[in-house]
Amino acid sequence: MKLSAASLDRLPDDVDVPRYDRSAITTGIVHFGVGGFHRAHQAMYVDRLLRTDFESASRWGICGVGVLPGDRRMKDVMDAQDCLYTLALRHADGSWDTSVIGSIVEYLFAPDDPEAVVEKLAHADTRIVSLTVTEGGYNFSATTGEFDAENPSVRADLAPGAVPSTTFGLVCEALARRKNRGLAPFTIMSCDNIEGNGHIARSTFTAFARLKDPALAQWITDHAQFPNSMVDRITPVTTPDVVDELATRYDLEDAWPVAAEPFTQWALEDSFTLGRPAFEDAGVQVVDDVTPYELMKLRLLNASHQALCYVGYLSGYRLVHDVTQDPLFARFLLRYMDVEATPTLQPVPGIDLADYKRTLIERFSNPEIRDTVARLCAESSDRIPKWLVPVVRANLDSGGPVALSAAVIASWARYAEGVDEQGEPIDIVDRLKDSLVPVARSQHEDPLAFVRNRDLFGDLVDDERFTAAYLDALGGFHTRGARAVVEELVGRPARA
Repeated sequence: MKLSAASLDRLPDDVDVPRYDRSAITTGIVHFGVGGFHRAHQAMYVDRLLRTDFESASRWGICGVGVLPGDRRMKDVMDAQDCLYTLALRHADGSWDTSVIGSIVEYLFAPDDPEAVVEKLAHADTRIVSLTVTEGGYNFSATTGEFDAENPSVRADLAPGAVPSTTFGLVCEALARRKNRGLAPFTIMSCDNIEGNGHIARSTFTAFARLKDPALAQWITDHAQFPNSMVDRITPVTTPDVVDELATRYDLEDAWPVAAEPFTQWALEDSFTLGRPAFEDAGVQVVDDVTPYELMKLRLLNASHQALCYVGYLSGYRLVHDVTQDPLFARFLLRYMDVEATPTLQPVPGIDLADYKRTLIERFSNPEIRDTVARLCAESSDRIPKWLVPVVRANLDSGGPVALSAAVIASWARYAEGVDEQGEPIDIVDRLKDSLVPVARSQHEDPLAFVRNRDLFGDLVDDERFTAAYLDALGGFHTRGARAVVEELVGRPARA
């Protein structure tokens, strides 16, 4: 049975379907980047509100927007399924909690009709524009924080009379129209894994606007809000087995479902221009300051993913739960979190950090998620500088230990050579692949070659304490292998 609005009443009782009137929903949120995470997280929270308080939530339906050519498939699926999709929460014991999510009520594909996207954004009903465009989608340097005005797509959007094609161009054109029409700006709400994601969104969008129209940039600065947020739910790429399992369990055909872990968390700064949904009623932690939650998640969960993925891949593992269920790598993760990450955190209201770290290991070990090590290894040049390098810097400044973090960076450098320890090729997925791989392969002659990239690592190469730890680990990866290096690090006393 194909998923659609017409088939909802015929789905099995153990599939939780939306009973609210989707035709009565107006779109108050426009979202860029409708991938698995958005559909497992923000859209799920809005769906939860629609189920519990439809009258208040019905003004906050979601219009998804695709900007990249690869988003055309999502457009086709959304059109065919009336913007409905299945969310399966996979428990470690093999059980599923399965629901159909109905909060996305419209989907626009910008390359086909950019004017329709701009007008949707400029409409008075649109009060929030949210983003999951990945760490690289904000077009800024992780080391300098500067907006890259030389990006060819950005330069094309800045040309006089250009039809906007980037998220920056579409959003800023809509804001210009709202300004001219006497409408207040919408809130821009980043939901990406970047420290200070709201601050970064403010900086990058106003930087683009300043290059286009300084008066518009000033208006945005004076009137728009960019709340920071911390988002968390492990959501692997949807694989064919998820589609097949839905058909087997529920006789349900969904062309692009989402499978995710049961755990979810969202801490959101209460800073909105034109109101917001009652997110707190759906389990969101709406707070005055997201920073403590943000640092906790980025430096414990996200950086720990990097700590396990390269050494895991080099050691022959291909699934995340297999790496984490190996006692050696579990001890390595906990040691990194306890010794190097936790000392750099702020107090986190309402969170027991010891319990949070234990829960992370349990989440990573869930065999039903079947998250791939390769997924965690992808786009490292966007991840390591934002998630792990800040931990190194904080410990260098405080005199704390850096051996474990330096070893993680060294494991990336070894992985980036593109050949594993069995001599098999590694498919490096990274926007900087063409420059990273040759540099990584040159480090047999120049061991510091990889970390000389100041765009990624800043001045870490100038710090003797960091380079000593890095060289020690890299040499071990080359001569003894990843597992031996991890064994030595876990058995070694922590020292500054």
